[in-house]
Amino acid sequence: MKNTINILPFLEEDLGSGDITAVIISEHQRATAELLTRESMVLCGSEWFDAVFKELDENVTIEWFVNEGDFVDANTKLCTLSGLARALLTAERTAMNLLQTLSATATVARQYADAVKGTACKVLDTRKTIPGLRAAQKYAVKCGGCFNHRIGLFDGVLIKENHIIAAGSIADAVKMARNQSNMPIEVEVENLVELQQALAAKPNRIMLDNFSLEDLRKAVEITAGNVELEASGNITLSTIRTVAETGVDFISIGALTKNVQAIDLSLRIKF
Repeated sequence: MKNTINILPFLEEDLGSGDITAVIISEHQRATAELLTRESMVLCGSEWFDAVFKELDENVTIEWFVNEGDFVDANTKLCTLSGLARALLTAERTAMNLLQTLSATATVARQYADAVKGTACKVLDTRKTIPGLRAAQKYAVKCGGCFNHRIGLFDGVLIKENHIIAAGSIADAVKMARNQSNMPIEVEVENLVELQQALAAKPNRIMLDNFSLEDLRKAVEITAGNVELEASGNITLSTIRTVAETGVDFISIGALTKNVQAIDLSLRIKF
């Protein structure tokens, strides 16, 4: 998942026609900087962070004291930088925006991964990502210990309620999907009756949308391991363990990527 982000669009939205504040500093002046986190976090996005600075100063040196995927406490020094002062000042916000967002995603993912530890259930992300950051956030989810659902609309069939309505039935929707693609097919169902209809169509996975705990257990019993089951809908950090213990194979959580609160970072530059 790394190396798939083009740094330039992120820099360009901030830089525009040029950093008109940084020009007050001599183009030859050098500086150092120290990056700290003000809160506990899982570090994620160091490669993106580095790439922003290197785009503006290819000779900048960055020394990391924390590895990607490590959990660190508040007030930990993450890295130091040394390079042209203008480049450090110009790149600062863009680099930190990426690092604080990806670290936040990884931190949330770690919380959910820890919550189901010891069960056979895997926590999945969704397509509810920040525009332009899907590949990066999907990487961050894995960095935090969870797993990726399909990347986009192109690498897996997910037949949901509106698809079923348009196709006429679950059976017809699965049949048409199978005729059009050899990709894995997943069907969303909203009750046990629809579960039986989906089972008859033999998809690769069935998504149990907003099922009660009792119905999740019944679904696991009915399917008896003959098809993968994924629970989804209104599952939180406080409830996910109970859902995992019903025996479902996967739980998809949109909050891994859409509800993240950026990590509070501080970059101190010294001249």
